[in-house]
Amino acid sequence: MQLHKIALADTHSFSSFFLDYISQKDSLKKFYHRFPLIENFKGQIQEKISFPQSNRDVLFKSLTQQYEGIKITEAVASNLNSLKDSKTFTVTTGHQLNIFTGPLYFIYKIVTVINACKKLKAHNPEYSFVPVYWMASEDHDYEEIKWFRLYGKKYGWETDQTGAVGRFNPKGLSKLIDELPGEVSVFKNAYSKSKTLAQATRQYVNDLFGSEGLIVVDGDDRDLKSLFKNVIHDDLFNHTPKKLVEEKNKQLEELHYHPQVFARDINFFYLDKNIRQRVEKNGDSYTVVDTDIKFSSGEIKNLVDTFPEKFSPNVVLRPLYQETILPNLAYVGGPAEVVYWLQLKSVFDHFKTPFPILMPRNFAAVMDEPIKKKFEKTGLELRDFFKEKNSLFNHWITRNSRNNLSLEKEIKEARNIFTNVREHAAQIDSTLLKHADAQTLRLTKSLEVIEQKMLRAEKRKQDDKLRQIEVVKDFLFPNGSPQERTDNFLNFYQQDQQFIQKLIQNIDPFDFQFNVIDL
Repeated sequence: MQLHKIALADTHSFSSFFLDYISQKDSLKKFYHRFPLIENFKGQIQEKISFPQSNRDVLFKSLTQQYEGIKITEAVASNLNSLKDSKTFTVTTGHQLNIFTGPLYFIYKIVTVINACKKLKAHNPEYSFVPVYWMASEDHDYEEIKWFRLYGKKYGWETDQTGAVGRFNPKGLSKLIDELPGEVSVFKNAYSKSKTLAQATRQYVNDLFGSEGLIVVDGDDRDLKSLFKNVIHDDLFNHTPKKLVEEKNKQLEELHYHPQVFARDINFFYLDKNIRQRVEKNGDSYTVVDTDIKFSSGEIKNLVDTFPEKFSPNVVLRPLYQETILPNLAYVGGPAEVVYWLQLKSVFDHFKTPFPILMPRNFAAVMDEPIKKKFEKTGLELRDFFKEKNSLFNHWITRNSRNNLSLEKEIKEARNIFTNVREHAAQIDSTLLKHADAQTLRLTKSLEVIEQKMLRAEKRKQDDKLRQIEVVKDFLFPNGSPQERTDNFLNFYQQDQQFIQKLIQNIDPFDFQFNVIDL
């Protein structure tokens, strides 16, 4: 495996907000605590070392129960036990429960946390670091997780189940498994033996990454939620998070950044059986949107104390929930995730919870051997393939044609001539200026049309070469979208069972560039 690096800015695929963060722009520094440099983790460790032992004990107990019935490796068992130790910390990433892992970047997220923990251990041998995958099991957006793309074909799961997707029964996936090409036993085992999608996801993630000691956390847990009661009460009755987030959003907007998330008066859903619906306050009572469920102030206060598991945080408070129950140092996320966490620091400050270091996940695209050979024949650079397809073709043609396809010189000369004509006409009659300008525009447009026709004619001559370029472009950007956000990891894992291990061995979690992986 070989890596080729491209600066993220050169891909033209990321927002200025995110690029400003990774370039450590001064105006954004007040929105986070520490930048993700390996040397900055010593300070984060000292700040997080006060994480309550009682929280560690609850975490260990809950995770032990969550892993019941799953055969775990020595690495996972060791990491689970180490979570009770005050010198153990986590690095966490989170993702939806996409069927069959969904897009490739799910794998890249987990690889990033695993490698970050390895590097942190090398730099801080007196401490232990545990990689964590946080399952978004309480998410109720089934439409976002129901499909994946393998070898160019889209596969989908149809079910009429509702509520938190982690509670869905995955039995309906057995029919889909039978349609898939190649070896998929890791998923067949997980989906056929599990009662819920969350259990199945834990099973296959454990099968794929258990050798690296990855711990899977399900926040849909009564005991873990009990550690979050004070925040639930505050949000329901004081609406503090909304005030704090709105102030941060205002500050970001003044810097011409666009906030990604917006807080509500109440940032919790009511979670029960097949329901995950927003809680709203109406007068003196609390209602669950689109249901007949209603509580008085006293009743909902008692519900929080008695059944905290019935309250599911939204995107504004889920990060705080995570940091409340984990001895966590850093969160690994995609560009949109990193940006919205920047809106939340004051919420963490208010609840006296250390704000984690925000690490961008690894970004990558994979080239197999046939695509690599085609790419080499194009004579283009990898960064060129981030251009829109027609621009890419034009770029290659203008660089490789034996003919001069540009009429830039002629257009410039024509404009100079008409400038002189315009001045001459103005001396005779100023009303001729408008006509002269119109003729200038007409002529330049005519020349530009000729230029485009020359370019199209040259493209027809180079059709074979452009088809080669198109094959590479479509492989790296299937359907016009980045490969990592479209294709499933089975595209490569079925051809090479060491695919994940090779990623772990080669990708640097602290090198914030785009990786093109040559298999």
